[in-house]
Amino acid sequence: MAQPVRVRFAPSPTGKLHIGGARTAIYNWAFARATGGAFVLRIEDTDPERSTEENTQIILRAMRWLGLDWDEGPEVGGAHGPYRQTERMETYAHALEDLKARGAAYPCFCTKEELDAKRAAAEACGGAYGGYDRACRDIDPGEARARIEAGEPHVWRLKVPDDRGPIEFDDAVYGPMSFPADVMDDMILVRSDGTPTYNFAVVCDDANMGITHVIRGDDHLSNTPRQILIYEALGYAVPTFAHLSMILGADGKKLSKRHGATSVEEYRDQGYLPDTMVNFLALLGWSLDGETTIIPRDVLCSAFSLDRITKKDAVFDETKLSWMNGQYIQRMDPDAWVRLSRPWLIEAGATESDIDERPEWYARLYPLLAERETRLSECAQKLPYLFWGPHVDLDETSIRKVLLKEGARAEEALRACRAVLADETIPWACDPLQNACRALVETLDMKAKLLFQPLRVAVCGNMVSPPLFESIELMDRADVLARIDSTLERVFASQ
Repeated sequence: MAQPVRVRFAPSPTGKLHIGGARTAIYNWAFARATGGAFVLRIEDTDPERSTEENTQIILRAMRWLGLDWDEGPEVGGAHGPYRQTERMETYAHALEDLKARGAAYPCFCTKEELDAKRAAAEACGGAYGGYDRACRDIDPGEARARIEAGEPHVWRLKVPDDRGPIEFDDAVYGPMSFPADVMDDMILVRSDGTPTYNFAVVCDDANMGITHVIRGDDHLSNTPRQILIYEALGYAVPTFAHLSMILGADGKKLSKRHGATSVEEYRDQGYLPDTMVNFLALLGWSLDGETTIIPRDVLCSAFSLDRITKKDAVFDETKLSWMNGQYIQRMDPDAWVRLSRPWLIEAGATESDIDERPEWYARLYPLLAERETRLSECAQKLPYLFWGPHVDLDETSIRKVLLKEGARAEEALRACRAVLADETIPWACDPLQNACRALVETLDMKAKLLFQPLRVAVCGNMVSPPLFESIELMDRADVLARIDSTLERVFASQ
């Protein structure tokens, strides 16, 4: 019977959750869901200078926002905790004692200055530094013990077997990999202050948490042979490794801040949806069938497999991301749109209390933008006119290009439309109002554009706006008439 799949995402809380890390989390999460396995979240916070609790909380919030629920980890617990490395020091201490008992680890008393001098000497002779020269490897155990008891600073190193052949493993993405063992120096496992190195802590944690598959970025590929040596020294089963290719910017260079937003938080604050981000990032290196672009998360969770991950570097195409976000916005429930758009609706002019008191009215705003919005944040720029009451903030360019350019004909159109909108026998609804105003095209012998553009400017403040009569329907009749009157007074009274 196959061992149940257990995967993990192990971010370091030295900053926000960046796009590359989010993709790694998505792949681990989707693989666990597709196989009926467990998704473990572990916080690797052993860097005391850069790791903060604030960053940990930022990462957890980003994970929750993306909808990547974890089966074990911070806040949910589990049988393999604790799930923060700073709380697992006893685990690393026990593992080191195990290595000592196996004769697989030894103390090294070489100072940093001595090691730097050896490196400089090698470089001065024109050769490459071959790594640690094992100067302390064969120190008499009694002497080593005495020096330790005397308080002499030391680290603990892995004793790599002299007869170890090539380190080989079958990467689930890259295929067979081989690294010569003779280029692997006796790496440090535990520093002089007693803290574990990255490679040592990761192996201890993954082994103790029963991780079966390590899915991570290919920047960790060079760590893998070192970690395999540690697995073997401790007698642990080596997991399956799957290394993910890089994410590049549009210029073909590794994605970085110079390309724009790089963290999940930044994309959330720009109005992208969590479903969009999960779908888009999943496709940066994986595909369902090579053609399908919109992949709901339930499909992702049933179809995800490691054999469809590509070796080719992925390009982060923000234009495609915005298009995809628009597709997801069009599929939204109006109430969900209101809930997720709330901060930008408030920026547009709404109030918290009004949204709570008139949820049905706000849900009616959704059709105004559903097919035109690529980010939820766009409502902050496109909907303020709905909250102006009787006042209108006229755009100067629109005044010049529409009202002043057409002059008397624009005034005639505006006054005629006002008369229709003031007629209380016409239902205050989109279709009746639009049909009544459209009848003026023939009456005034005027093209529809000339008829409606002045009205759009007078009511919405701009010659570019969401659908006009759908907007008018959402406003009070008195406010609409007051705006038209204000525009007529400001633009045409002196002409």
